[in-house]
Amino acid sequence: MNTELMMQAQCAKEAAVKLAVATTEEKNKALLLIADALTERCDEILEANRLDCDAARAKGTGNAMIDRLTLTKARIEDIAEGVRQVADLPDPVGEEIESFTRPNGLKIRKVRVPLGVIGMIYEARPNVTVDAAVLALKAGSAVLLRGSGSALNSNLAIVKVMREALRDTDIPEDAIALVGGVSHDVVDEMMSLRGYIDLMIPRGGAGLIRRVVDGCRVPVLETGVGNCHIYVDKYADAEMAEKILINAKTQRPAVCNAAETLLVHADRRETALSLCESLKAAGVTVHGCPEICKLFPEAVPAEEADYTDEYLSLHMAVKIVESEDEAIAHIRRYGTGHTEAIITGCPDAAEKFTRQVDASSVNVNASTRFTDGFQFGFGAEIGISTQKMHARGPLGLREITSFKFIVEGTGQIRG
Repeated sequence: MNTELMMQAQCAKEAAVKLAVATTEEKNKALLLIADALTERCDEILEANRLDCDAARAKGTGNAMIDRLTLTKARIEDIAEGVRQVADLPDPVGEEIESFTRPNGLKIRKVRVPLGVIGMIYEARPNVTVDAAVLALKAGSAVLLRGSGSALNSNLAIVKVMREALRDTDIPEDAIALVGGVSHDVVDEMMSLRGYIDLMIPRGGAGLIRRVVDGCRVPVLETGVGNCHIYVDKYADAEMAEKILINAKTQRPAVCNAAETLLVHADRRETALSLCESLKAAGVTVHGCPEICKLFPEAVPAEEADYTDEYLSLHMAVKIVESEDEAIAHIRRYGTGHTEAIITGCPDAAEKFTRQVDASSVNVNASTRFTDGFQFGFGAEIGISTQKMHARGPLGLREITSFKFIVEGTGQIRG
């Protein structure tokens, strides 16, 4: 076992004990100091990020991954604002979820409590380093962070800033720790730390998530990839459909809530052609089914992989479907349970879609890009869960806590 990792895990466990009983005021003070430190030391973080981005470009890393890796002053300011939003949110720790009294007089309360130590294994997105740390802190848990080697300099700088900000608080520095090294062996060792890490959350591509889910000895909260669809129903407003589609595909194409496939009802072929032209004008390459290729000759013929994979870039699969049932069946086959959207003016069609489509978020006449903790008012998020237990959708504060039952009696014994 890696000696440094074991020491970090032990320190995190000790920090979690202290953090679990920290007051809301103490935690909020720490969060606000972290937010201020991120903006005040922005240049330091950007210089470290530049080293990572330059190294990634030298290796021929694709534009989608470069975008995920890149920090700017505006992005750091947005990250800091997310931290302040978390400070403004109600503290979930100690919240009474429900209470009841049994016939024998026992009073039972279900109360929200911290998880303990959360382990995060994630890919080249330095913003996740902050999101995970501050959400865990507000929820009363310590966090062990393992980012990818491609973001090592950025993550080292960010964690240094956050830990140093905690020195002026009652929160232990070891509540936030970055698991170092570039060897993949440390990931396997981290996944075996049962008794030290209470919950593991992977965030990244399908390969990373599958590796953690299959190999972890610690309970896993699975986040998923986002093969998101937009279905333009026969009752859709064409102008609304275009606005939502372009936003969902192009506003930031390299993220998991960007739309990857457009489905259009067969009665709206003219709308389908117009939407393909709008996608082209926005710089998107259309991968079309045979009917789309006839309507829009510039389309690339779609293959099976075009329906199964995340593009995370300016490419989009477009398909004509004969009915809402066919659209739902397509989503059931290829969707990843992240976010699905319908554009329609028919309440019955919307109700059917929301009832039958199985995803963490199902949107009606709204961009898929809204599936986000910040947009949902959760502040920063730790990821988007596509599983059904124990949490689903954007993982905000409540989703990364547990609970316990407090049983109060007056001397009752069980017969």
